[in-house]
Amino acid sequence: MTVLIIDDEPGLRQTVSLILGGEGYEVHAAADGEDGLARALELRPDIILCDVRMPRLSGIEFLERYRAEGGTALVIVMTAYGSTDLAIEAMKKGAYDYISKPFGADQLVLTLRKAEEREALRKEVHRLREEVRIERRFGEIVAKSPAMRTALEMATKVARYPSPVLITGESGTGKELVARLIHMESDRADRAFVPLNCGAIPENLLEAELFGYMRGAFTGADREKPGLFESAAGGTLFLDEIGEMPPTLQVKLLRALQEGEVRRLGENRAREVDVRIVAATNKDLEEEVRRGNFRQDLYYRVAVVPIHLVPLRQRREEIAPLVQHFLELHNHRLRLNIEGVEPDAMRLLIEYNWPGNVRELENTIERAMVLASGRRLTVDDIPPHIVRPVPAYDGPELSMDDLSVKKHTAALERRLIAKALERTRGNKTRAAELLELSSRALLYKIRDYNLD
Repeated sequence: MTVLIIDDEPGLRQTVSLILGGEGYEVHAAADGEDGLARALELRPDIILCDVRMPRLSGIEFLERYRAEGGTALVIVMTAYGSTDLAIEAMKKGAYDYISKPFGADQLVLTLRKAEEREALRKEVHRLREEVRIERRFGEIVAKSPAMRTALEMATKVARYPSPVLITGESGTGKELVARLIHMESDRADRAFVPLNCGAIPENLLEAELFGYMRGAFTGADREKPGLFESAAGGTLFLDEIGEMPPTLQVKLLRALQEGEVRRLGENRAREVDVRIVAATNKDLEEEVRRGNFRQDLYYRVAVVPIHLVPLRQRREEIAPLVQHFLELHNHRLRLNIEGVEPDAMRLLIEYNWPGNVRELENTIERAMVLASGRRLTVDDIPPHIVRPVPAYDGPELSMDDLSVKKHTAALERRLIAKALERTRGNKTRAAELLELSSRALLYKIRDYNLD
């Protein structure tokens, strides 16, 4: 721990420094209160030993100014014999303890050890309070792993500012939940949160959806309609799967972000909009920029603050809490009373790789709850592909215990589809191209193999 000594007696500073240095403390010293205040704010020590009577700035004045500047170190005042009243006044001003001069080495070390224990306890209480605060604030988001806690703390920190945020991560990791958290923690929480999946709307309709249109702008436009930018005015526009946005529309989106205004289809004038942009993607946008699929200037515009969500297989400590969360959620929604999961079934859930991440886990738990015959989920309630995962395909050396061509073909097909989805970060169109399948055929197979 770091200790700062503030005293105008050179001999005392030297003696105390030698004693505490020998006990393993990192020791710094200052000759008066003014110098001590500057050093304390610069060094941010854990403990401050401060004389009460000093030139330029007394110990009492030091305490008042140090606390006013936001100083949090434990302050122990040193007083001459018979100055107990000053020590008591100092403690009223925020000092932790006092020690009377002259004092011995053992008395000094014991006083600091007590202060050190108190500081450790204070930090632990702060940590536990922070965990409770996180659990309460993040609501539906279970954050037990360091990676998720870091991501969510960054989300709550950036929420206070209007800077655009780009949330990256595999499908099913909870990107929209984090986007909603950013909105709810911002000063826009009382305004609209408007989500748009850029990959779910045909290119010819996406522009009208984003920017709106005037009556007669195109065939079927029998009335004017504001776009999602206008609907989100004063609030947050969440652009999910922004990596799927067509290049022609990327230009118009960039212009809207740069100028803070939109123009409806068929309209000559521009409309000012105040919108917070949060985008998300399961693609590597930097790689998409290199390939020419995504505009570099738009990437820099939306990725001012990047937040990455790691896949569930890299934070397995969250699987059991997530399972409990989904049990409580769906018990209430489905009017069930499933009490828990048997240990052997939970072990299977924790060991499975969850290519569909949290979304797949929730779907699996809901399915198991609906089909369960008892009050606790057992191995029999877990889908077969989790109980008996498809083995990795290593060429011709497949197990020959079962000679069914159909089963071996299905195992290989599932493995290839999973690999293609992993390589394309969940982009089904590109995965279908790699697999030389139609998009429709791939969707059916993904459903059949429970890969979504």
